[in-house]
Amino acid sequence: MFQLIARRLAATIPLLIVVSFLIFSLILLTGDPATQLAGQNPTPERIAEVREKLGLNEPFFVRYWDWLSSAFQGDFGRSLFTNESVAGSIMSRLPVTLSLVIVSLAIAIVLGVALGLIAGLHPGTWIDRAATVTASIGVAIPYFWVGMMLVLAFAIDPQILPAVGYVAFSESPVQWFLHLVLPALSLSIAPMAVIARQTRAAVATVMNEDYIRTANAKGLSRFRVIAKHALKNAAVPVVTVFGLEANRLIGGTVVIENLFVLPGLGQLAYQSVFNRDFPMVQGVLLFTAIMVLLINLLVDISYGYFNPRIRQS
Repeated sequence: MFQLIARRLAATIPLLIVVSFLIFSLILLTGDPATQLAGQNPTPERIAEVREKLGLNEPFFVRYWDWLSSAFQGDFGRSLFTNESVAGSIMSRLPVTLSLVIVSLAIAIVLGVALGLIAGLHPGTWIDRAATVTASIGVAIPYFWVGMMLVLAFAIDPQILPAVGYVAFSESPVQWFLHLVLPALSLSIAPMAVIARQTRAAVATVMNEDYIRTANAKGLSRFRVIAKHALKNAAVPVVTVFGLEANRLIGGTVVIENLFVLPGLGQLAYQSVFNRDFPMVQGVLLFTAIMVLLINLLVDISYGYFNPRIRQS
């Protein structure tokens, strides 16, 4: 297992460097940052002053190396508009995004696996068809539409749940959860549907395998056959989809956090792009990329638990 972790980690580091290079290079696609930040109708002197201030006179690879080496030390630079530390801004908003993603994933996993398991154990029945139709609808519905419908149903009339804002867990765990219910439900619908469909397909396939028939012939209980044999062997494709949907949730926070006025990384990224705050945009993107790569690493490592043969590959 240790060798599997070492191999996956060794493959992740070069990928992170490539991703960081692409993120830093994105600034070139927007044109000359000095011209954009110098104001309206800037003079050549003003543009030169801004370029000097931002260190844009240095060669591209020199600037990239300085930025990357500082980023690995936790220094992502400072905001061009607030002069706040980029790392400090990210850390202050990270708990909001993590809370939203964790609650959304919990809802998606619990409901998705349950729905897919029920459908997979009853293939071809009305239960299977109803679950499949429900999952297909869930995949097709966009985040923002689900969010607006939930606000209309539960936050306006009647006012059952709060529609906007965030309360820290340390202040009030109950209010923390209540403020996350609607955004988390909005964000979890599509991942829940995808997980349900994958779980249904995996369970339906596994239940026809010879080792399941053998377990039934040995007189094992239905619960033990499903929990110990069926679910574990069906878990690899489900975990793969879980990793993909977790990454999708991180991207979806940009829409949901702005819709529900949650002060997280998604809202920070949107505001930074709108304000052309390049250091903040680069810092948020790099930090998000690290989160995505970490999720993918954990998913790869989990394969070794669910399928021991992968440990030797």
